[in-house]
Amino acid sequence: MGKMRAPHLYVALAAVCVGVSAIPTTKLSSSYDGFKVFRVKTHSHASQVLEQLSNITFEQWNHDVNTHIDIVLSPDQLAAFGELDLEFDTMHQDLEASITAESVHSSLWKRQGGEDSWFDSYHDYQDHVQYLQGLHDLLPNNSEVISSGYSYENRSLQGIHLWGAGGPGKPAILYHGTVHAREWISTAVTEYLTYKLVTGYNAGDNETRSVLDKYDFYIIPVVNPDGFVYTQTTQRLWRKNRQPGPNGSSCYGRDINRNWEFAWDANPLGASTDPCSQTYKGERPSDSPENKGLDKLVRQLRDGAGIKLYIDWHSYGQYILSPFGYKETLYAPELGKWTKAAQTVSDAIRDSSSDLTTFTFGPSGATLYPTTGAAPDHVYSIGRAEFSYTIELRDIGKYGFVLPPELIRPTVVEQWAGQRVLWSLLDEEFFDGEGPA
Repeated sequence: MGKMRAPHLYVALAAVCVGVSAIPTTKLSSSYDGFKVFRVKTHSHASQVLEQLSNITFEQWNHDVNTHIDIVLSPDQLAAFGELDLEFDTMHQDLEASITAESVHSSLWKRQGGEDSWFDSYHDYQDHVQYLQGLHDLLPNNSEVISSGYSYENRSLQGIHLWGAGGPGKPAILYHGTVHAREWISTAVTEYLTYKLVTGYNAGDNETRSVLDKYDFYIIPVVNPDGFVYTQTTQRLWRKNRQPGPNGSSCYGRDINRNWEFAWDANPLGASTDPCSQTYKGERPSDSPENKGLDKLVRQLRDGAGIKLYIDWHSYGQYILSPFGYKETLYAPELGKWTKAAQTVSDAIRDSSSDLTTFTFGPSGATLYPTTGAAPDHVYSIGRAEFSYTIELRDIGKYGFVLPPELIRPTVVEQWAGQRVLWSLLDEEFFDGEGPA
């Protein structure tokens, strides 16, 4: 394919964006008016702090509680919380106001479309569907829109498959975004990586062409479309899919990232058996339709040219996590190269801007907390991926899940910097036995 001139590219991108709208401005069915989000300091005494909190009702955002616990409080719990005399910082003084601000967007991308103004705002689910189709239209001979199955409410798990010279069929790089519905920034990151690959390939960028000539990319920005739509219409902080609970339970949803077959029941601390829990693992491995479809693609790629790299994109906390998650003391033989690669990616992200964003890296269970039935363990162990990670995106606690639109662009740009470095390392021999004694 010949080199495309930039003005033509801008016209094509304008066509992608014309006619789509941003997030609906109607109020969510579940209001967070008067709710506050606090980061409660634990000072390595999490069990004592949790005991103090046990007499009030709250939603816990994080599970890495060694230094802090991030909690959401409704107005009727604020007085009781104040009486506990705990040390805390305020993340959201008015959660409803923060969510409303999150939906405020610039219309610049509608008028101009070109370059990357899409990444100045969050967007409605149907706009994401159109945007991905538009990216395919920019690279029609080297891409296809794919589906990795269907959700409980029968939405397609739409993705895009990209390839370079010589056609498809090379080792796969597989990205999943928005596994947890409220983690909107992961949608933007996976789309930005796609955007940069497509536009870079069209522009004749040598680095982009090299990686696409070497690997096939399979990118699914929203693997939990039902939950994602629910966060935009009903409850902004919803996490799971929208599958009804078992045995007439009034609670909805399975945690797709606790529903993978590998190590699904390996550790009682890694997931919940309570259908009302945020980490409900389901009745059986892979009993969510989303997981069934995702796993089918993983096995197809494994049985084809293989999976070179898998990343499950999440927020928040700024971590790069490798297997294993289900057991804190179990380390894979590849841990050395995974950790070295993660360190190099972390350095590249930090050095990419004046923000100096830092990431913690290491094996998931030991670095963060136990997770069973999790995607990176499964795609490594069953899918035989050579590299397998969870990346938890910005931030480290100022905004949490409700990351304001002005932080979309710096977040996606720094991840592009990190991925460019990671792709260059995938065939590196990290430890060749040579060097100083």
